[in-house]
Amino acid sequence: MANITFNQEAVTLLGTEVKVGDNAPDFQVLSNDLETVNLDSYAGKVKLITTVPSVDTGVCSEETIRFNKEADTLPNVQVLTISMDLPFAQSRWCAANGVKNLDTLSDHRNADLGKNYGVLIEELRLLARAIFVVDSNNKVTYVEYVSEATNHPNYEAALRAAKEAE
Repeated sequence: MANITFNQEAVTLLGTEVKVGDNAPDFQVLSNDLETVNLDSYAGKVKLITTVPSVDTGVCSEETIRFNKEADTLPNVQVLTISMDLPFAQSRWCAANGVKNLDTLSDHRNADLGKNYGVLIEELRLLARAIFVVDSNNKVTYVEYVSEATNHPNYEAALRAAKEAE
């Protein structure tokens, strides 16, 4: 399992670590309009999945805004930002920040994605910062578990992986 810290304190990740080459685990999360969303909701597309502790925090906000801007440069790629934030908070945050090119999704109900992708922080019931690129056949082609949850991910590597995936 990936070793990560949150504010320099070691935390425990629950669930199964995802690796390049794995079949992407399915998940059920909520859209901002309270509809259930899963991996099949994006069938035939490359998925760039980012998990963040909360869109209402500095690094998470900057990351989501960055991927929102980059989404236009990624043909046939759907960018998903998933957190434990309630759908109402995500919707409000997106409206306040002009985020329209990616989907913010909530894992608050069952922590399904958190467990299935090994990013659920046991001590905080938040998602760790991670990025997964899943190709159109639902194979994982890129994984980054950010070692310190308050740090930025490797944007360039994730974007390159999304552009290269088919």
